[in-house]
Amino acid sequence: MDLTLSPSEQQFREEVRGWIEANHPGPEPEAGLEEVMAFRREWQQKMHAAGWAGISWPKEYGGRGATMIEQAIFVGEASRLEAPSPANVLGLAMGGPVVIAHGTDAQKQRYLEPILTAEEIWCQGFSEPESGSDLASLKTRAVKDGDEWVVTGQKVWTTFAQYAKWCMLVARTDPDAPKHKGLTYFLMDMELEGVEAKPLVQITGEGEFNEVFIEEARIPDENVIGEVGGGWSVAITTLMNERAGLAFGAIAQVANGLKRLGALAAETRTNGGTAAEDPVIRQRLAQLYIEAETMRLNAYRGLTKTMQSGIPGPEGSLGKWQWADINQRMAELALDIEGAYAPLARGDEHAIAGGAWQYSFLRSRANSIEGGTTDILKNIIAERVLGLPKMR
Repeated sequence: MDLTLSPSEQQFREEVRGWIEANHPGPEPEAGLEEVMAFRREWQQKMHAAGWAGISWPKEYGGRGATMIEQAIFVGEASRLEAPSPANVLGLAMGGPVVIAHGTDAQKQRYLEPILTAEEIWCQGFSEPESGSDLASLKTRAVKDGDEWVVTGQKVWTTFAQYAKWCMLVARTDPDAPKHKGLTYFLMDMELEGVEAKPLVQITGEGEFNEVFIEEARIPDENVIGEVGGGWSVAITTLMNERAGLAFGAIAQVANGLKRLGALAAETRTNGGTAAEDPVIRQRLAQLYIEAETMRLNAYRGLTKTMQSGIPGPEGSLGKWQWADINQRMAELALDIEGAYAPLARGDEHAIAGGAWQYSFLRSRANSIEGGTTDILKNIIAERVLGLPKMR
């Protein structure tokens, strides 16, 4: 594993850095999710016009044909410079790659370009009440009726479903088959009759997650991705792209957070000096820096394996687990540094993610749940990376 960038990769990083610095639209609006999504859509359209949306997609599908290392460089630089997220992050990172890998020519022609332009936002309909981490136990049913599938069920924790045009939906089409083999992967139009998204208000006051209720919605047979009954393998492709795509952006995000945390410790006065001079605080900071570096090196290890196999592997689960853990403990340490009245604070110059450390503390509670719970990720790493015996 060689962590040294080649001259062409160095040049690519400088190009990325220069473009983002010249076109950065500034911080996201604080008025609400509607304004944030409009802001992100405009940013993604600017990215697409310059050839930066879906850069790792093949050129024939509107991408840049960038290498995996170049993709990692772009994501890392965008996060380091705190560029906004694109509006269609799930479509770019998961939906598009899945259609490219498993879709028909007609599906590629229909769906890929509107993903890149953010004309059509995508969401992910996997988790359900009582079957979130155990995806194969889902209960949403799809019954064939002529050239359509009649779908009934409920999904939950569906990010930005209220703004989405398309949902990557997994439903049970064969109730008699083993639970992993009776699933089919659909693209469901969120504007269909019988489909309703209801935002779930989080402890941050935002409603980015949703419940999705589906009552006899009729999905055309042409909207099946892959084979009927073959939805499990398509879903795994989706999840591996999700977790692998997180790594390098998360690394830069953690690095930015640690810089702010170090500055907070250096400037916060205590009885004996600054928080940075407290040996316990220093040890906790040092441990976070060590774990962040471990996360970075593991991400490169995972990238190397992906480059060898051509597809993201289970190693992406490790980076997601590490990121969730580090992010939560950074926010906890920040509030400890700020002191007993920290939960009452409204914000300071060390604000991140559109708010202060208090916002980060609240929002980070979701990190160990979204994108795969930490317990499930540990099982994946144990079984598929370390080769340990299965739980059951």
